[in-house]
Amino acid sequence: MKITKFIFHRLLGWKLRGSFDPAIKKSVVIVVPHTSWHDFYVGAFSRRILQTEIHFIAKKELFKGVMGAYLRWMGGAPLDRTPGQKKTAAIANLFEEREEFRLALAPEGTRKKVDAWKTGYYYIALAAEVPIIPVAFDYRTKTVSIHPAFYPTGNVTKDTVGLKKYYKDVEGKIPEYT
Repeated sequence: MKITKFIFHRLLGWKLRGSFDPAIKKSVVIVVPHTSWHDFYVGAFSRRILQTEIHFIAKKELFKGVMGAYLRWMGGAPLDRTPGQKKTAAIANLFEEREEFRLALAPEGTRKKVDAWKTGYYYIALAAEVPIIPVAFDYRTKTVSIHPAFYPTGNVTKDTVGLKKYYKDVEGKIPEYT
């Protein structure tokens, strides 16, 4: 743990603000902005320091052999992305199958600049009946901010406006994609 903290704080210069409520074992963690592959290791260092399990989903084809073992160890869960699948329901089932499951998602759906967030994260949280935890990776200040749990009301438009307030003035690794 000391080496992780040394690398994250001293060598890379990052800080952590906030923490995950240990009583909340299941949630959808939205990480914004997602502009670079660098977000993966910033998140990996953060969760290690916070000693909090954070999971992700990836296409099932990646979960074979040594790579599959590594992805599972890192918190990955395979997802069947065959057309016609009810993905929201399938992902919500992952929450039922596990005692602890915090699913990290990027609502932008890509690392490029977008005009609007995709809503899958929201409907997954509703279907699984779990809160949404807003997390910001601000590369300008090198701060990872974990905000309090947000419980969706069913009004996706209103709730998204409220959630986006957590990301005002936050800058991604590639600022023009923020």
